[in-house]
Amino acid sequence: MREMLKTVEVQVRGLDVEVMEEARGRWDQLTKPLGSLGKLEEIGIRLAGIQGTVLPSVERRAVVVMCGDHGVTAEGVSAYPSAVTGLMMQNFSNGRAAVNVLARQMGADVHVVDIGSACEDDIPNIVREKVKPGTDNMAVGPAMTREEAVRALEVGMGFARKLSSEGVQVIALGEMGIGNTTPSSAIASVLTSHPLAELVGRGTGIEESVLPHKGHVIQRALEVNQPNPDDAVDVLAKVGGLEIAGLAGVVLGAASEGVAVLVDGVIAAAAALVAYRVEPKVGPYLFASHLSQEPAHRILLEAMELSPMLHLEMRLGEGTGAVLAMPLLQSATRLVQEMATFADLGL
Repeated sequence: MREMLKTVEVQVRGLDVEVMEEARGRWDQLTKPLGSLGKLEEIGIRLAGIQGTVLPSVERRAVVVMCGDHGVTAEGVSAYPSAVTGLMMQNFSNGRAAVNVLARQMGADVHVVDIGSACEDDIPNIVREKVKPGTDNMAVGPAMTREEAVRALEVGMGFARKLSSEGVQVIALGEMGIGNTTPSSAIASVLTSHPLAELVGRGTGIEESVLPHKGHVIQRALEVNQPNPDDAVDVLAKVGGLEIAGLAGVVLGAASEGVAVLVDGVIAAAAALVAYRVEPKVGPYLFASHLSQEPAHRILLEAMELSPMLHLEMRLGEGTGAVLAMPLLQSATRLVQEMATFADLGL
């Protein structure tokens, strides 16, 4: 592995336990019954530990949408052609995609990164960090080389660090890549040891009759590549995706800078689990935004001991579910900042 990836282990610090205890004490002093704000209190306490302050803030919010194409779409595993990835990048550029609409509502900046699409157009407002124009077909060989996987991880790490230097306090993970539920299911199978039958979902909306074929394609990819479950980068390279690698890098980079991460759906969760296996210290920095309709999503979240905040039966991707959870983090910080304590009331 390259030097930048090696240094992640020593750069991700544990949460500030003393500050978390102080924060818990302040929550207990607020004018409410003990624990009555439930998970909002735990969110606020964890953010305090991440930021090292009893009064954390998430006023600076961003979404990183990594885009990449997948050679495995040649196997007929998606309801849409790969060309849609490029079309959606144009949609992001125009500010008309679902994540753009929701991010505007939530006051979050959207950053779209072309890390591995097959699109050759120079689209405005798209950050070009292309490692290669799409992965190779993982059903017949590795999706990418280890070198390419590490380069994609580095892109994500560098981008997260850039956002942190600009004052961003929470990053939502988003993605676009036709066919990317296939590598996500493959990653889930290897890293969680769950059988494929429990993991493979309809993705972009394939017919129920196509599901067995999708499962067979993933099984073939696992047999051909033999990814090592004890080496998350090997798994990423052999049966992953460039946008998945980029998002895993975002997680590693964000955690190393003390920035919270909102995990979106199954693709973002697969990326987060890769990062978690590379460096388990990232775990406390992760917040599961929602539970999607993809069956692998729940299993991936459980592998990281994450509990989703929302259950909206979504499966769009782009970071939409993660953006919808931003107000919950903001509410936790505003409550601890603005609510009166019993001492304020003279009690």
